[in-house]
Amino acid sequence: MNKLVKKAAAVLMSLTASASVTASMAAYADMTPNPVISRNCPAYDQSGESYSAKQGNDEHYFSFWNASTPNYLAYDLSEVPEEQRRTVMAVWYNTSSYDSIGQYQSRNMEPFSYTIEVNKAPGGEFPADGWETAVTVDDNTLSSRQHVVDMSGYNWIRMNVASSDGGTGSNVSVNFDVHDISDGVYDSWLFLGDSITAGGMNNCYGTGFATYMNQLDSRYFPIQENGGIGGIRSVDGRENIDRWLSVYPGKYVSIAYGTNDAWGNDGSGAETYYENTKYMIDAVLEAGKIPVLPKIPYSTNADVIGHLGDFNGMIDRLYEEYGDNLIQGPDFEAYFRENPDGLSGDGVHPSSEGYDAMRQIWAKTMYEAVYKAEPDDTDPLYGDADCDGKVLLNDAILVMQAIGNPDAYGVRGSEPSHLTEKGKINADVSGNGDDLTNMDALAIQKYLLHLIDELPE
Repeated sequence: MNKLVKKAAAVLMSLTASASVTASMAAYADMTPNPVISRNCPAYDQSGESYSAKQGNDEHYFSFWNASTPNYLAYDLSEVPEEQRRTVMAVWYNTSSYDSIGQYQSRNMEPFSYTIEVNKAPGGEFPADGWETAVTVDDNTLSSRQHVVDMSGYNWIRMNVASSDGGTGSNVSVNFDVHDISDGVYDSWLFLGDSITAGGMNNCYGTGFATYMNQLDSRYFPIQENGGIGGIRSVDGRENIDRWLSVYPGKYVSIAYGTNDAWGNDGSGAETYYENTKYMIDAVLEAGKIPVLPKIPYSTNADVIGHLGDFNGMIDRLYEEYGDNLIQGPDFEAYFRENPDGLSGDGVHPSSEGYDAMRQIWAKTMYEAVYKAEPDDTDPLYGDADCDGKVLLNDAILVMQAIGNPDAYGVRGSEPSHLTEKGKINADVSGNGDDLTNMDALAIQKYLLHLIDELPE
């Protein structure tokens, strides 16, 4: 790297926020499947190839791998073609509330300290030795996590749990999936919200969002984390979203608060709800992810419905302000107004049938808005190598990584460094066609330093 590039890299970190360029997300997708590759593969724990271990990766999310910690859940992926497991997303799910906040938090055999490990041993016989640590997590407070892992040259992966619920010797309970993200992270979702989200977007009670999406189009089986926490309001989301996003490597983030904000409120809190939700949308965009905002569900409870119009009016305001940078989620106000029999006795929370309808509506609405969106034939946003709608230092770094080793996918456990076809077009800022060079990375840095006015040069 020459002196100018080194100098630019040192200065750019303080400039990227102000120099970022936001593009329209009208073509959200060019959606690429991130399929599950671990389904029903040979599964092992300390008991060997056990029945419980197989429950960790079967198609039923109401069944779990249950074990006393310390213990591990290991998968033999040697029969999966190598090109489908160069880079993977290792994701686990537990039934606890999403985080240890709020008055209704629950810990239910949730992993507390664990590692994700890989092994080069041939498939067929569980390897006792040769495990290499890809990810280390201590003091976990979340009920699900996604981890990007470089598996190039490796045949095995395992989740090695040292303790759960904060203590060694307690039981752990998870479903553990491995998805192919060798071409990038596309089909990954985090559904943040209150108890309505917690009850509606769990993937183990009835048919989940991912399964419904798969029924609509068998190419897809989304990664879906349920970020619902009972009793919380938009202010709790605002106070915690930066921390949640810092450990979330996925793409889509649904923000579904508001019922508790409106409950018993005289309407004066609608503006505060708007400010909190706007903060969360901006945080998602700044993290390079795509925000999704559904309408607050209709309620027959007088303490909610009297003010719901004010709060959903704020959502309409946000739809107008953000335009194509924000995906409009399902209109649950309209749905439950037309189908009040889908609500439970309290007139606020859906019944089991109502929750199932919500999951179906989520899948159908997102399939139309995201999965079936026209391919991204928009004009290039030159410099935006990672296609996140912004031109930042990360784009120059990604170009240099791709030049140095086109088949590499970044440091194990970090974001993949793979350039998509759209990313290659965006990154070609020096006029060399698909043949990217250091001049492309240098031009991006010069642009961010205001040494040149536009890209391409």
